[in-house]
Amino acid sequence: MKVVVHVDGGSRGNPGQAAAGAVVSTPEGEVLDEASELLGIATNNVAEYRGLLLGLARARALGATEVEVVGDSELIVKQVNGVYRVKHADMRPLHATAVEALSGFERWRMRSVPRAQNARADALVNAALDAAR
Repeated sequence: MKVVVHVDGGSRGNPGQAAAGAVVSTPEGEVLDEASELLGIATNNVAEYRGLLLGLARARALGATEVEVVGDSELIVKQVNGVYRVKHADMRPLHATAVEALSGFERWRMRSVPRAQNARADALVNAALDAAR
C-alpha cells in the first residue's frame, strides 16, 4: 500500500517550545491518519526530524509498504536524500533513525514543497503549540 506522508515540525523560539505533525493520506488525497506531538524545548530542525519520524511511524502502523514523504524543510529533505551531510552532532542520531525507518519500506521518496503545500501538517504543529500555552 502506498501512502503520502506530509510532515512538519516547528519551534517557537529556536530553541523553544516545539511540536511535530504528520498527515498520512492515500495518493488520491484521502486522509487516513493524522497526529501531532508536543516535544518540549527543541530546535526547529529537531522538530522537523521528529515530524518525519512521527509520520513514518504512523504510515508503518497503517501497513504502508511505500511512502512518499512531503515536507517543507529543504534542509531535512536534502540530508535524508544524501545531498547534504549532517554536520550538527545533535542531528546525527535523528538522521540515522529516519534513514533506518525509511529502509523498512519497500520504496520511499522524499521531497520538499513550499509551506503552503504542507498546510495541514503545519496546522497540526501550530495547534499543538497553541494548546501548550
